[in-house]
Amino acid sequence: MRYQIDPDAWQSVFAVPSILVDKYLKLAGAVQLKVLLWLLRHPGQELDQQAISHSLGISPPDAADAMLYWQECGLILKGEGAIPSTFTTRETAFPESSLPQSAKVREPESPAIPVSSVSQKESLVPPEPAKAPRILSRPRKADNAFVAKRIQESPEIAYMMQEAQQILGRLINNGESATLLMIHDEFGLPVDVIIMLLHYAAGVNKANMRYIEKTAMNWADEEIFTHQKAEEKLRRLDEEAKAWRVVESVLGTGHRAPTQSETEMASQWVRGWKFSREMIREAYERCVNQTGKINLRYMHKILERWNREGISTLSEALQEQARKAEKSRDSRTSYDIESFENSGAFDDFGGR
Repeated sequence: MRYQIDPDAWQSVFAVPSILVDKYLKLAGAVQLKVLLWLLRHPGQELDQQAISHSLGISPPDAADAMLYWQECGLILKGEGAIPSTFTTRETAFPESSLPQSAKVREPESPAIPVSSVSQKESLVPPEPAKAPRILSRPRKADNAFVAKRIQESPEIAYMMQEAQQILGRLINNGESATLLMIHDEFGLPVDVIIMLLHYAAGVNKANMRYIEKTAMNWADEEIFTHQKAEEKLRRLDEEAKAWRVVESVLGTGHRAPTQSETEMASQWVRGWKFSREMIREAYERCVNQTGKINLRYMHKILERWNREGISTLSEALQEQARKAEKSRDSRTSYDIESFENSGAFDDFGGR
């Protein structure tokens, strides 16, 4: 059966972003599309999720989620809550020549943008330089049908899925396939970088998709989109891991995953300030003697001072400690004599 649009039924028209159809239509859900069309139909008006919810027959949380989705896609702006009129005065989905005369002369019942006011040469979205997207939050994952279609149409995507199963040592399910496709299509990581990330995750025994997705999001935020940048990132991660193992062996606490701040401090001690195991051990012992427990921030203060004062060997640290102890004893002795003299104990000797 063939279908065609009945232009005589149109009361008015409004602009629909071309990028919506070209890029987002296949991934957007029904509620998200309804909300965006409603917003485009009411340009320049204050946006209220309650009004959207009432008009479309959806819940306010669904309306808010849809708004957030289009904000993250870059199709609506965060701000005072209104879509600027300039947002919809761009390329329309319907060229003027395709409209019937009745659609051109009828006045809309509410603010709308006639097609004749929009130039066909005018782009809906201004051209942007080629740049990988900055990930603000998790995008919506594609459904199983779309993932299967992408695998069938793209040898590169099919290769990525096969390599992922080899690296992870297991079959990946539909949800995991959708996550990998999202990392590629939405986060912007190329296939070779994704494969490097998978090797890294498997190497650190974190071959679960939740960790892989989180790490991929961080890499996208750091704009790690080339093989070279991925190699540099992995080299830094390896050096940080080695630095933590040095600190871990000194502390004698057994193997565990460090926090981000612990990783940064360990890397600073070993790679930045070039302290030996002996120096870290000395800082650890002084920390425990003073606080009665392991406190990496306390140790950091000790090592930071040593680095600032140029104390780089254990003998220098021990000499500095001895000088401070001697100075402390001299100070106490001088104070005791002075206190004894001020007490008047020698007054009787002056009269004899």
